[in-house]
Amino acid sequence: MKRMNTSKPSRQMIRCLILMMLISVTSLACGNTSEPKVTPVFSAERSYGYLKKICRLRSRMSGSPGMAEQQKIISEHFRKLKAKVHFQSFDAPHPLTGNPVRMNNMIISWYPETKKRILLACHYDTRPYPDLDRTQPRGLFIGANDGASGVAFLMELGNVMHELKISHGYGIDFVFFDGEELVYRENDPYFLGSKYFANQYKTQTRDFEYVYGILFDMIADKNLMIYMEKNSIKYAPELTRSIWQAAQKTGVRQFIPKVKFEIRDDHLPLNEIAHIPTCDIIDFDYPVWHTTRDIPRYCSGTSMAKVGKVIIYWLQNIP
Repeated sequence: MKRMNTSKPSRQMIRCLILMMLISVTSLACGNTSEPKVTPVFSAERSYGYLKKICRLRSRMSGSPGMAEQQKIISEHFRKLKAKVHFQSFDAPHPLTGNPVRMNNMIISWYPETKKRILLACHYDTRPYPDLDRTQPRGLFIGANDGASGVAFLMELGNVMHELKISHGYGIDFVFFDGEELVYRENDPYFLGSKYFANQYKTQTRDFEYVYGILFDMIADKNLMIYMEKNSIKYAPELTRSIWQAAQKTGVRQFIPKVKFEIRDDHLPLNEIAHIPTCDIIDFDYPVWHTTRDIPRYCSGTSMAKVGKVIIYWLQNIP
């Protein structure tokens, strides 16, 4: 009877075991104990669809039926995504009549139990009239880029939030500011929603802290060019530079690492009142700003997706 030669298979088995142990040790040393980081894709087509849906409401001035319908759309969208939706309500006097106008900042919270948080914001009201339109300064103002682009951007970003590995485990709040420009005359007050939000953050008892804030305004221009903004560099230099570095690392050349405009926007109350270091991401080279031609035709989902690519990378690599 032949005897089985067991010596050779034993050596092979030992070699395999040693090799497996070496691979395991190497993986541990390199920190590869979890799944590789997956970068979600921000959909240009879907974000542009949201922009068009919002613009079909026509005017979304504070206190208007269009604004109420927009609030319903936003609430339903984020509740379906299992985010916490909160209305921060207050009244502000109408600039012309003095009658109270009900304002509603909308706060969408992801991981609400987390104490260290990042604020991502936009304004979602539209100006009463297209005051810079040469032929129709009292015409219908749709505000596709100046209003709807920020809303559409955050709606699409919400679709990928559960796929994101947020750096440092920060919680995230999306905030939609009301009353950014309920403005009929030159001296009418701006930034009603962000001022109220900032004062509440400063004065009310809370158990959380915003580490950084980013404001998105006019980010859907087909010819996208986003420069660093002067007040952002002044109040939040490290944050601002880190976002433009993220653009460089992701190959998004539409973020131009030069300072160009000084913009008064919703980031000022966040910086000056609430002391939240906040950067304004805004493309102010928009030829149809505050005119009847600020409509979806002059906007691009591809532009919003470029901003989305940068922000997704930044959220996963917050310094």
